[in-house]
Amino acid sequence: MSVRTASPARTRVMETASRLFYGEGVHTVGIDRIIAEAGVAKATFYHHFPSKDELVRAYIVEQSATQRGLAESVREGSPRQRLHAVFAYMCEFGAGPAFRGCPFVNTAAEYPDPGHPVREAIAAHRRWNRDLYRDLLAADGHPDPDGTADVLMLVRDGLVVGFDLDDPATVRAAVEKALSRVLKP
Repeated sequence: MSVRTASPARTRVMETASRLFYGEGVHTVGIDRIIAEAGVAKATFYHHFPSKDELVRAYIVEQSATQRGLAESVREGSPRQRLHAVFAYMCEFGAGPAFRGCPFVNTAAEYPDPGHPVREAIAAHRRWNRDLYRDLLAADGHPDPDGTADVLMLVRDGLVVGFDLDDPATVRAAVEKALSRVLKP
């Protein structure tokens, strides 16, 4: 079985769309701008993405794959230490100058219909994220991995909004306090 790589044109479109969608929002960025900045022909764009919604869905799927890869790269330590490392990474990125909020939360705000394919891709990412927390909690022997995974999702959601709106040091301290309470031995 061979691995198929994306064409250079598709890659340029995805990189351009990701940068613009994350920096400016999905609905404010038009297809013509993406085509121009990616340096592709309109026919090439539509060959890869029949509609803007297909491009947005691909953006969400790509963002999810990136975050899954980051979580998978945290292999050192106990499951509890891995959970702390995941949240520490989010705090580090959230406090950085490139942070513009969560791509999933930002995009969900622009696609209110939960049945829309873009929202379904966001929901799939959130299920994966919650399952990651649950699985790490279970592996750590937590007495309530399902309920605690739900709480950690709320901490995660608060973190991504908080770093966009509040003082990063305050948010980081609140996240650390929440984790210590939720993950109490």
